[in-house]
Amino acid sequence: MISLTEIKVRGYHTDIYGHVNNARYLEFFEEDRWAQFDANVDLRKWAQKGLVFMVVNINVNYRKAVSFGERLLVSTGVEKIGNRSAVLKQEIRIKDSGELAADALVTFVLSDKTGQLLSMDDDMAEGLLKIGRSQPQ
Repeated sequence: MISLTEIKVRGYHTDIYGHVNNARYLEFFEEDRWAQFDANVDLRKWAQKGLVFMVVNINVNYRKAVSFGERLLVSTGVEKIGNRSAVLKQEIRIKDSGELAADALVTFVLSDKTGQLLSMDDDMAEGLLKIGRSQPQ
């Protein structure tokens, strides 16, 4: 089961129209990615091996405006693990209604400290899969 990060929309998350600013969605997605990695992947072990986690692409669909005071649930699941990259599927839902506010596909790579891209080994893939597979719509 994929765990969720709950976020309460604060005034500083909103723009002059009272809606969550588009850049804040990226922060909400990042908050849950870090929560999932902290809970499921041994990032210290990766760091000791000299591995660097880098987001290289994010595609976001903004589906519904979110306003001050609403509570959001953010989820992250593994969509795909490739040879040198992986894709996470993330969703932000409004807690009370369950409506989808935004979703994203986040592609990341692993490199060494010099920037050389590395292949995903079985240990890395196994760690990622502890986050859970994304759920089909």
